[in-house]
Amino acid sequence: MEQRLSYSEVAPEGNEILRKLESYIRKAGLEPDLLELVRLRASQINGCAFCIDMHTKDARTHGESEQRLYGVSAWHEAPFYSERERAALAWTEAVTQIDKDHVPDEIYNQVRKYFTEKELVDLTLAVIAINSWNRLAISFRTPAGSYQPDHPASKKKSLK
Repeated sequence: MEQRLSYSEVAPEGNEILRKLESYIRKAGLEPDLLELVRLRASQINGCAFCIDMHTKDARTHGESEQRLYGVSAWHEAPFYSERERAALAWTEAVTQIDKDHVPDEIYNQVRKYFTEKELVDLTLAVIAINSWNRLAISFRTPAGSYQPDHPASKKKSLK
């Protein structure tokens, strides 16, 4: 597929708004590895190849295991996620697929066991953000595969 346009070049102000949201999310206090699982799961649901590539690479640079990355799409059956991660993944699926059941009380009650009110709002903002990025990347066909993490661990590996 050929890229239709570069949305960040065409609408830099709009792109900057999403970047500011990402900056808030990173500073909000949720675990970086949890956020990468959430971003990966939403991107899988939406079928965003660029974001799947990006967030698996980012997760690896933060030390995430291959097993857990491969298992995200089947997290319901996989034993290697914490209860907090399971709640976050269930919430991610419900918010991403909001048209199905409008985020059922059962899922809300489950996630509230593991997240404070502030954390839940921040988690929801993270889901909203990745869904926004997915929709931009898919709509304008951002090519997958070229993303390189901007993390010290990835730079060390590339220097060797």
